[in-house]
Amino acid sequence: MSSIAWWPTLFVLALSAGIDLATRRVPNWLSIPFLVAGLALAFFGRGAVTLVDSVTGIFVALVVCGVLWFVGGMGLGDLKLCVGVGAWIGPSQLTVALVVTGIVGGCMAVLWMVKNKRFGTSLDGAGDLIFGFIHRGVRRHPTLHLNNESAAAIPYAPAIAIGTLFSFFSLAG
Repeated sequence: MSSIAWWPTLFVLALSAGIDLATRRVPNWLSIPFLVAGLALAFFGRGAVTLVDSVTGIFVALVVCGVLWFVGGMGLGDLKLCVGVGAWIGPSQLTVALVVTGIVGGCMAVLWMVKNKRFGTSLDGAGDLIFGFIHRGVRRHPTLHLNNESAAAIPYAPAIAIGTLFSFFSLAG
């Protein structure tokens, strides 16, 4: 485990998760400097990954999370946080982080559905989101997106934090 990436990533992810839980936002003043610092360290050869890996990590995060943002399933703050993570850890570790983040986010969503007694409604909506792409293409659902205040949403930075921190331990050794 690279401590040059571990400590800043731990700090930023813990802070962003706490802020997201409290305000439902991941602030730019946190995610943008995190991204720039990860890229700068890689550029000067001081980071945990090479510059090529840092840029590739940014690209992978932009593609994967960018699609989720585009269709309204992820906030822009979450996207910027994932891009920053990609700059620090590169594409290999980011892939692990994103898979675990998806699993954790799914578990959080199920817990939220059970807690709020919206299990059936939420599953219907998820099915409509997934299978609706066949009919409407890759576009936002008319009602199931983060800009619709009546749509159900969960803070996603905690899932990003858990997935990313897990990735440090899964690749250790």
